[in-house]
Amino acid sequence: MPPPAAHIESWRPIPSQPPPRLSIGPIGWARKNLFATPMDIALTVLALYFIWKAAGAILSWAIIDAVWSGTVEDCREVAAACWPFIEAKWGQIFYGRYPVDERWRVNATWVFGLLFLIPMLIPAAPLKKLNAILLMGVYPVLAWVLLLGGGVFDSLLPLVETPLWGGLLVTLVTSIVGIVASLPLGILLALGRRSKMPVVRSLCVAFIEFWRGVPLITVLFMASVMLPLFLPEGVTLDKLLRCLVGIALFAAAYMAEVVRGGLQAIPRGQYEAAAALGLGYWRVMYLIILPQALRLVIPGIVNNFIALLKDTTLVLIVGLFDLLGIIQLSFTDPYWSTPNTANTGYFFAAVMFWILCFSISRYSQFMERRLQTGHER
Repeated sequence: MPPPAAHIESWRPIPSQPPPRLSIGPIGWARKNLFATPMDIALTVLALYFIWKAAGAILSWAIIDAVWSGTVEDCREVAAACWPFIEAKWGQIFYGRYPVDERWRVNATWVFGLLFLIPMLIPAAPLKKLNAILLMGVYPVLAWVLLLGGGVFDSLLPLVETPLWGGLLVTLVTSIVGIVASLPLGILLALGRRSKMPVVRSLCVAFIEFWRGVPLITVLFMASVMLPLFLPEGVTLDKLLRCLVGIALFAAAYMAEVVRGGLQAIPRGQYEAAAALGLGYWRVMYLIILPQALRLVIPGIVNNFIALLKDTTLVLIVGLFDLLGIIQLSFTDPYWSTPNTANTGYFFAAVMFWILCFSISRYSQFMERRLQTGHER
């Protein structure tokens, strides 16, 4: 005898219920990562205490008690940040001693750079090859003409010699040139170090080990002082250009070792499968090996980029005033001689470098997730 309809209704499966609120969202994340064990609880409380003490002091000095407007006399009356000093030196911090009437050229250079760079950073943007040609081939020439001027463009763009460049302009120029030049050079050096040709392999090993064994400060001295000694008589190179060459070669040696690590991580079967298809060496590297190797070493590549960005502050020792150098130069102004001027300048420089480095890091993490370099299963 079949069961009554009321009993059949009670036999239906219960619909799936959402997980408990304490196991999902911010609360669930905190329970899992911060308060899972008694040791985690103790460490979390201790860390929060130190963060609270440090953050409170920084916020009080930089924001709450800081002087946001006024004169230097107002800065002398309080023991906190003096932001009028940054406002007064704003032009020097971003442009150095670049002529005021010509600063539009610097602004135009960055605008063109962003117009070429942003589509390259967006994976879904079309015309990647054309955009890459514009960014890597056209933009460097355009930027150099706009910033330097002179020559056939002297009537429209008067010559602005590189010793007048400074501030954030020099920091971005040196770091971007070093980053862009070091990656392809590093790839070639890594391939050469793994080459089966003894001469090529030996030359690449010697190059890499030489540049890795010399501090960057020595490289800059050599590029600024010794390099002109090896040039033909009557031939001179701009000091900034000499430093750019030295930084690019120095960074390429470290980049080569990062890329070599990625090449060694590729299974031998990938090479054998490519050989079975009858592909030549360069097609194998371009189509099969390098895309996989570079994807694996994205964290190492980005780490080199961030380190290079911060190391560019060493150009100060050869007479080029980058962001940190121009801020230090501003301390010599006797009008702004206050107990908090130096601290404010260094704090501002630290914030600027942190913003640049954090932006690079976040974008690299986005690319890692998109390319699944962690090989999640």
